[in-house]
Amino acid sequence: MTELDVRGLQRRLAEFAASREWQPYHTPKNLATALSVEAAELLEIFQWLTPEEAARVMEEPETAHRVEDEVADVLAYLLQFCGVLGVDPLAALSAKIDRNELRFPVGRPPGRAARKDRHSPE
Repeated sequence: MTELDVRGLQRRLAEFAASREWQPYHTPKNLATALSVEAAELLEIFQWLTPEEAARVMEEPETAHRVEDEVADVLAYLLQFCGVLGVDPLAALSAKIDRNELRFPVGRPPGRAARKDRHSPE
C-alpha cells in the first residue's frame, strides 16, 4: 500500500486478524470493549497532568511515543469495529458534523444546543 487510506487500513487490519484466526473474537461487543479500554489507556497518560503539561505532552519523546501508540490502538479498534458492522467511518463523521452544524449554530453560546429534550416544551 503506497498511500494511507481508511479502506486500505481496514483491509490490513482484517488480514492481520484473519492470519491469526482472531475473527471469532472480533465481535462488535468485543471490539467496542477493546476500543473503550484503549481510549482509557490514552486518557491515563494525561490523568494527573495540568492543562499546561498536557499541552506539552508531545515534547517528551517517550511520552509522545506512548500517545502515538494509544492513538493507533484506538483507531485500529474503531476501524475494525466499523468494518465488522459495515459503517463507513468517514461518511458517519461527515453526517455527524452536518448535524452538529445545525445543532450548534455559529454565535450561539457554548452549552446552548438547539435540541429537544424531555424537559423542553417543544
